[in-house]
Amino acid sequence: MKKIINTTDAPAPIGPYNQAVIVGDCMYISGTIAMDLQSKQLVKTTVKEETKMVMEYIGAILKAGGCSFDNVVKSTIFLTDMNNFVHVNEVYASYFKGDFPSRATIQAARLPKDANVEISVEAKIF
Repeated sequence: MKKIINTTDAPAPIGPYNQAVIVGDCMYISGTIAMDLQSKQLVKTTVKEETKMVMEYIGAILKAGGCSFDNVVKSTIFLTDMNNFVHVNEVYASYFKGDFPSRATIQAARLPKDANVEISVEAKIF
């Protein structure tokens, strides 16, 4: 059985997918970008501000599924410019309390809506 998670505190999917799916004791959160909740348009500012917005949305999705950043076991970060790695790391690290999840960071030629950063996570429900 799978449980679908969608919250109005994060951007609605822009395609045929859900914000997150829970299967058993695992929560899989789709790639999230910095979209304005009202206008549904990409918020393109600095990569740090975009990353903060993305992490806040991921936090809201985690909460809707009964989790927090403490439950995250795997992250995947997509960047359009690997030169932004240090800036994304600075913001990303501030959402965890020491025990960081495993992670992959990938440079992509292009992201949805021409975002600079997209992040997806997997969480274990304790």
